Amino acid sequence: MGTADHRTDGHDTGHARDGAEPPALRRDDWERPASPSRAEMAAERIAERVTRTEPGARLGTKDELRTACGVSVGTFNEALRLLQARGLVTVRPGPGGGLFAAQPPPAGRLDAWARALDERRPDEALRVRDALDPLLVEDALWHASPADIAGLRRHLTPLGEAADAADPVAFTHADRTLRARLAALSPSALLRSLYDGLLTVAEPAGPTTTAPEILRARYDRQAALVDALDARDRDRALRLAAAPAGTPEAGGAPVS
Repeated sequence: MGTADHRTDGHDTGHARDGAEPPALRRDDWERPASPSRAEMAAERIAERVTRTEPGARLGTKDELRTACGVSVGTFNEALRLLQARGLVTVRPGPGGGLFAAQPPPAGRLDAWARALDERRPDEALRVRDALDPLLVEDALWHASPADIAGLRRHLTPLGEAADAADPVAFTHADRTLRARLAALSPSALLRSLYDGLLTVAEPAGPTTTAPEILRARYDRQAALVDALDARDRDRALRLAAAPAGTPEAGGAPVS
């Protein structure tokens, strides 16, 4: 049997045969990178350190942090720009200088502000905290990098484990950590400080039930929210932020 010559002078034979156009790029293909850059990953690593550090505390020198992140000077400077744009760090020159965890505004300092709240009513703090969720989600939609989304997903893991174990104490702790990480994405120092203070006061009003279906419904809401942020689905993200945990919009069975 003879063989046909399928050469097409460098053109794809499939498209030559059927005349089909190459598939169009989706918006995400050209608007967002497929994976976080090294600068974003370095910024995420330092941001994680900030969440474990007291406001105003020293994180280290630029060289120390750059070495810990394993990046070049140029990449680290880009990571530093991302961190400063989010209001997470301040830079001080000279001896004893370096990078410091950002200090909240004096009027919103957690130690003074939290004491001014009526700590006998954590349910009120919980209500106000939940009312601020859409503001944080709006900021995250604008400012969250792929590395930030990856960080939120890592915090979902202990939340899901606590739900599976029906452990409300561990669940409350994991939920607070996840919420604090989301708040850290906001460039508003006032909003971050206010929300962090509410997290502390509202914590006693967290779930006390050990019913797995209720904790799982709350987990499903947070997981769906992270998915919506990743997809830049603003309408769904804001609906989830405004929906009480366990409602149908949140993806779980209604809870009391």
